[in-house]
Amino acid sequence: MKDVHGVSISHQTVLNYENSAALVLKPYVDHYPYELSGQYCGNETYIRVNGRWHYLFFFFDTVKKIILSYPISAKRDTLTAIRAMDTVLSRMKKIPEDLVFIVDGNPIYLLAQQFFAQHGIAFDIKQVIGLTNKDPVTTKYRPMKQIIERLNRTFKGNYRATHGFGSSVGSVSFVSLFVAYFNFLRSHAALEGRVPVVLPELDEPKNMPGRWVKLLGLAQEWPKDPSA
Repeated sequence: MKDVHGVSISHQTVLNYENSAALVLKPYVDHYPYELSGQYCGNETYIRVNGRWHYLFFFFDTVKKIILSYPISAKRDTLTAIRAMDTVLSRMKKIPEDLVFIVDGNPIYLLAQQFFAQHGIAFDIKQVIGLTNKDPVTTKYRPMKQIIERLNRTFKGNYRATHGFGSSVGSVSFVSLFVAYFNFLRSHAALEGRVPVVLPELDEPKNMPGRWVKLLGLAQEWPKDPSA
């Protein structure tokens, strides 16, 4: 901006814009009526907040390549697993009888399963444990687990340059913008170069900054849509 337009922008101004954009986009990302495949995988990755490691829980539609849930927690605990899974469940018009979540070997997901069962919500948990296929479950479901591990690597590739966040607000803003980008703007080789959620309005702009501006505009109009 300084070289092209002669305008000096401070780092704080960039952060303020990021937080404002995330506040606009997050409701749109969280409540958009995604078309789901029925194949869901969950995993955690690390994110640094206030100089300490936190946990980012991703739950992901492995076929449609849509991030459905992304809570951040200081603890790798059952409560956050419940929150993450509840977000996925809330996106379903009807919970299927054969619903399965593929996760790692962390026992918090089994505890979360018991919590939902006590409230009349039943689903199966398939745990992919270790790095080698030593049982039929791991052999069958490892490919889906590997898909979400690639998502974690993609996130870390974007996150690494930040060196962490000074506040929880900054971390939530960054992750919210990443999810908006991943779901609506990033093309995927597994989808033959398409984005996970195709919005015709985003075909109009010819570059990525223009698409971001258009997506922000759609998000600003979202609460005004009576069908939302």
